[in-house]
Amino acid sequence: MRRVFIALIAFVLLSSHDLFFKTHSYFLKSNETSELFLVNGTFEKSENPISRDRMRDVRIVGPDYKFVPNDGDWYDKENISYLKFKTGAGGTYVAGVSTLPSMIELTADEFNEYLEHDGILDVLAERKKNGNMDKPSKEKYAKHVKILFQVSGKKTKHFKTVFNYPVEFVPNDNPYDAKPGDKISFTLFKNSKPLSNHLIYFSNKPASAEVHEHNHGESESLRSNKKGEFTIEIDHAGIWYIRTIDMVKSKNKNTDYVSNWATLTFEIK
Repeated sequence: MRRVFIALIAFVLLSSHDLFFKTHSYFLKSNETSELFLVNGTFEKSENPISRDRMRDVRIVGPDYKFVPNDGDWYDKENISYLKFKTGAGGTYVAGVSTLPSMIELTADEFNEYLEHDGILDVLAERKKNGNMDKPSKEKYAKHVKILFQVSGKKTKHFKTVFNYPVEFVPNDNPYDAKPGDKISFTLFKNSKPLSNHLIYFSNKPASAEVHEHNHGESESLRSNKKGEFTIEIDHAGIWYIRTIDMVKSKNKNTDYVSNWATLTFEIK
C-alpha cells in the first residue's frame, strides 16, 4: 500500500505542472538583447520544454513596442524554452504566452490528490459534498502565463495591458513602483471579465535566497473580491509570482472538467 501511495504522489507531482514565464534579469536597458524563458513544473525546475505548436498567443508589449515572435526566436535547452528578443524604449513591459488545450485522464484517487496538491479546493469540496470522490476525471486544460519587467528607468502603464486570455492577472498598481513594505493590487480576469471569490496563491524567492524547488505548500493564499481584485503585501525584495487555476465542469459529455491556469511573475528591488 505504501508503494502505491508513493507512486500516486509521484504521478501527480509530475502530471500537474505549473507554467511560469521568467527571465534572468527583470531590469533591462533600452535596445538591449535579452531572453525570457518558460519553466514548466515548479517555479525553480522545468520538467520539459513547451512545443511551438501548443503556443496559441505569444507577445511582448511596451512603449511603441509589440513583438510577436516566430519559431526562429525560440530555442530549447535543458527542458526549458527560451525566447530571444530585443527591448525598445524605456518603460514597463508585459509579455505573455497562452497555450492550446490538452487532455488528461486520471483515476479518482489521482484526480483528488491533484486537486489537493495544486490547491483547487473548491472543486475538491464539491466532489466531497456530492459524493463524487470515487469518480475518475477527464480534464481539458490550458495555461496562460505573463511576466512584467522594467526597461530603463521610465515607468509606463503597459503593465495594465489585458491580453484577453481565458484567465489572466492584471496589476492595478505598477509593481516596479513598489518597494518592500508596500502593497500591490491586482485584478483576476476570466474571458476579460473580473473573476470574483476565486482562490489565488502567491509566493516569492528573496533576492539572496539559494535556488530551491518550490512546494505549493509554501504559498500564501487569498480570494479575489466581488470585483475580482486582491492585494498582496510585499514584505521583502525578490522575485514574486501569483498563480491560480480556474476549473469548471465541462458542457461536453466527453470531458468532465475544463481548467485554465494563470501565473504572473515580477521582481521587487
